[in-house]
Amino acid sequence: MDRKDAPPPLPEPLRVPVADSHTHLDMQAGTVDEALAKAASVGVTTVVQVGCDLEGSRWAARTAAAHDAVHATVALHPNEAPRIVLGDPDGTPRQGAREPGGDAALDEALAGIDELAALPQVRGVGETGLDHFRTGPDGMAAQQRSFRAHIEIAKRHGKALVIHDREAHDDVLRILREEGAPERVVFHCFSGDAEMARICAAEGYFMSFAGNVTFKNAQPLRDALAVAPAELVLVETDAPFLTPAPFRGRPNAPYLIPVTLRAMAEVKGVTEDALATAVAANTARAFGY
Repeated sequence: MDRKDAPPPLPEPLRVPVADSHTHLDMQAGTVDEALAKAASVGVTTVVQVGCDLEGSRWAARTAAAHDAVHATVALHPNEAPRIVLGDPDGTPRQGAREPGGDAALDEALAGIDELAALPQVRGVGETGLDHFRTGPDGMAAQQRSFRAHIEIAKRHGKALVIHDREAHDDVLRILREEGAPERVVFHCFSGDAEMARICAAEGYFMSFAGNVTFKNAQPLRDALAVAPAELVLVETDAPFLTPAPFRGRPNAPYLIPVTLRAMAEVKGVTEDALATAVAANTARAFGY
């Protein structure tokens, strides 16, 4: 009987190597070397390590500098910005309670992200964006201010912008229009429907699909994938979260990319090799490596 916390088994290796366009190695069990070796053994030869706060972004940059297979992105997560400004008395075991720091603390943290974004191993600015699911009305101003600042940083350094968009499609698209989007935009863990996919395609935005595209209740997501142009599709784990079916609820890691990619190929009605070839090229183009 499978234990809920046991890592899923190794999938059949891909014949065409691909990249995991969005992962959090710092939140996964084991060492970076172990994670990369396991991923490479099934054809996942590159990972994009994503920062969510200043400390995590520094870690991402250091890890990318130390490993050829890792590229970094740096940012304050949309839910991090309100915590910096307003404080978080309850905190979480991983992040702890937080004193309110006001706008000055947010400016200071953004200056740190700006500094990291200049590094050559940092290929993107993100995950940034908006999260209307976790942040209440009181946190919206901080979240939007942070998002606008990240857009400016990405454009100034010529880096990809990696977007976290949770129940905030209209506002995310509006702010991208108002600020003027960077040349390369990636919607991480794409969560829109077919209509949203068409809007993103018209703007040339990349859409990265995660393990939740395999979930039973995710038909709107599969409809979006079906209409997304092949040259704008990426694949990601968002590990340790969003483990694909049939392993939902167990720890996710970059080595499980083949499970999601095969499900995606089925939705798009193409061969696994054709999709892997497209995804590999798209990810390199999106992140400029």
